[in-house]
Amino acid sequence: MLRKLLLIALLVVGCRPSGRPAVGPSQRIVSLLPSFTEILFAIGAGDRMVGRTTWCDYPPAAREIPSVGDGMPPSIEAVAARKPDLVVLYNSGPNVTAAQQLERIGIRTVLLDLNRLEDLGPATRKLGHLTGLEQRAESLATSLDSLVGRPRPPGTTSLAFVVWDNPPIIIGAGSYLDQLAALAGARNVFHDVVAPSAQVSLETIAARNPRWIAVLSDSGGGAPPAFAQRREWRAVPAVRDRRFLLLQGSLFGRPGPRSGEAVARLRALLAR
Repeated sequence: MLRKLLLIALLVVGCRPSGRPAVGPSQRIVSLLPSFTEILFAIGAGDRMVGRTTWCDYPPAAREIPSVGDGMPPSIEAVAARKPDLVVLYNSGPNVTAAQQLERIGIRTVLLDLNRLEDLGPATRKLGHLTGLEQRAESLATSLDSLVGRPRPPGTTSLAFVVWDNPPIIIGAGSYLDQLAALAGARNVFHDVVAPSAQVSLETIAARNPRWIAVLSDSGGGAPPAFAQRREWRAVPAVRDRRFLLLQGSLFGRPGPRSGEAVARLRALLAR
């Protein structure tokens, strides 16, 4: 362990000394969540990014930034090698540990919650403060805040988000996707599930009989999911009738500056 810490310390020569407060706006940022990367670019801090995860693929310019891995959990050595003065992480258990390790070697870190629409404004304002881009961040945050207060249209059609098929795992009311559905005028048939996601039986999905089965995919188009070919799934009317909403994961799967676009796209798909 001591040898590993020594290696990390050598990698970050040139970073601020441990315990010394960072002065001024951050200039070398590693973002460890695609949503944070999109926000940083949207407020004008994209050119300050020196590291990203392999999943940070939007905007296209983000792909030119060196990757530090998939970020689950982050590689301390790979992050430190980019000599950042700020690392932004999603607030979760493994990342809390990673943040503590980075702070011990003198790298400022920030852990942000970003689970639902109401988290977007505060996260954007925090990133604006850290980069000295408060005015641009406030403009974006105000726009994102307006999504939270937008009136929900009547749920004229029903859907179920299926994020895993064996065993079936669906999206509940605690999820950002449930919020997108409501804003687009759809009723999530599992809105009564308080958790963000839950395992259910095929019989339960069939009994709730959603008009649509929504599935996140890499491309948001193409062939129906593989489980549509399995006999047991044909007990679900929407599967049997091939009523699928194939949603692009990079747009629908992450809260961020494009959340309004995701709502509009989903509304258009539901109107088919």
